[in-house]
Amino acid sequence: MAPTQVFQTLYHKIKREWKLAFLTCFVLGLLIHMPVLISDIPNHDGLDSMYFDQNMITSGRWFLSVACGFSSYYTLPWLIGILGLGLLSCSAAALCELLEIRKSWAVMVVSGLLVSFPALASTFAYVYTLDGYMLALLLAILSVLFTKKWRRGFVPGALCLAFSMGIYQGYLSFAMILSLFAIWMLFLGEEAERKSSLLKDKLCGALRYLYMGILGAGLYLCILQVLLRVQGKELDHYQGIDGLEGGGFLSQGLFAGLGGMYRDFIGFSLKGNVLFQNVFSLVACCLLAILAGILVVAMLWKRKYWKNPILFGIIGLMLVFLPIATNVILVISPSVNYHLLMRYQWVLYAIGAVALISGCDMGKKKGAWIEWIGLLAGGTLVFCYSVTDNIAYSNLQKRYEKTYAYCVRLLDRIEQTPGYYQGIPIAMIGVVGDEQFPVTDITLPVTSNMIGMNGDCLLYTGRNYQLFIRHYLGATLNILPQEAMEDIYESEPYIAMDSFPGPDSIRIMDGIMYIKTENVNR
Repeated sequence: MAPTQVFQTLYHKIKREWKLAFLTCFVLGLLIHMPVLISDIPNHDGLDSMYFDQNMITSGRWFLSVACGFSSYYTLPWLIGILGLGLLSCSAAALCELLEIRKSWAVMVVSGLLVSFPALASTFAYVYTLDGYMLALLLAILSVLFTKKWRRGFVPGALCLAFSMGIYQGYLSFAMILSLFAIWMLFLGEEAERKSSLLKDKLCGALRYLYMGILGAGLYLCILQVLLRVQGKELDHYQGIDGLEGGGFLSQGLFAGLGGMYRDFIGFSLKGNVLFQNVFSLVACCLLAILAGILVVAMLWKRKYWKNPILFGIIGLMLVFLPIATNVILVISPSVNYHLLMRYQWVLYAIGAVALISGCDMGKKKGAWIEWIGLLAGGTLVFCYSVTDNIAYSNLQKRYEKTYAYCVRLLDRIEQTPGYYQGIPIAMIGVVGDEQFPVTDITLPVTSNMIGMNGDCLLYTGRNYQLFIRHYLGATLNILPQEAMEDIYESEPYIAMDSFPGPDSIRIMDGIMYIKTENVNR
């Protein structure tokens, strides 16, 4: 067949809700995230990734280089952003299919929540790797969808999970939570009730998700070990990823590890300043949670599941397991610096509530009221999250402008210092002193947990200065590596210097230019 006929055939086979989910997610994504798509605004890590081959196998991400290679290894915000939104839109369609969301209002709200949740904005701050991460998210969702749709779907599902983890392990929680959702649908859904009334059949169906997880994780680890040996490398200590080869949270004791996971889950949910930041988002979250709770209780009562203690116990056990699935990253590394972009899975709770509300069977009149409340609450959350994202992007732009102005002043002082010559070794730490430059960030009440988005400056190390001045001011500085600064930082002459922009903040001693950007209180 001709290409036109092929496209027409495929188009007609695509379900209406898939098209709606894709279109809603993509259009809202452009509207919400346009500020970062059409700008070249780096964060501190982005300065080191203007060109980066994404070979991060020492962090366990053995497929990241391939996933990001299609868009080149240059930081191209518009191209990478469009590719990332396309993959995310496919994820929205797959998510609606997995959760059996058919009603248009619910499809649009679910897509809106997925594309507006602040964890995605934090991911956009690392735009150089966005397309790879969005592919990892899509693969994580597909791993569960394939397992649900086909009897032996756990095999392709395991393959998807392995490659998802090979890009970024953070979306393992996405797959685990969605697997629990799918198992609940198996036990509680009317269709499941008709097709498999025996508890044994339902348990066998639920075990497919366990098979998918074990096979997928096993395949991921096998490929990782092979590639580490081929490249002659070993896992890094960064973010505790080497815990894959160790005891992980078991090293601190099983109960202590589990307690930490539950404390983090409750702490972030209630005080993370992300799920809700004002009275509107708080009321919306509460409404969704209350409606979902009422509908679950009504469903259990209507179908008399409470009379089956085994089934009731299984459902309760999965509910208890949810915080563990959400915080599974802590199994590998209890001391991980839990960035917001690792917490994208929290959006699934709002999405799950919307899916439950859209499928409610409470009669025509009651059902209509429940759906209207769900639509208004979900839509309010989408709007509130969109506002949060744009506040963060506004501060990211201001961070760049402040950093640019600061580095122009600093570079001018460097070049005007007597004895300076091109290539002179420069010793500096990198932190901007907050006594000479008081905090001016007014977005902290909103962006306090949005890594890469808060603060006043992009500079934290001497290399940050070196790269920013190189890429944005067109000058090359020979800044000494961090390890060379250890003795210098403790030396009396360095301690006695002023902090920039003080008159004695730049000195040349023994052929080395010393630049002090922060105060040292001894």
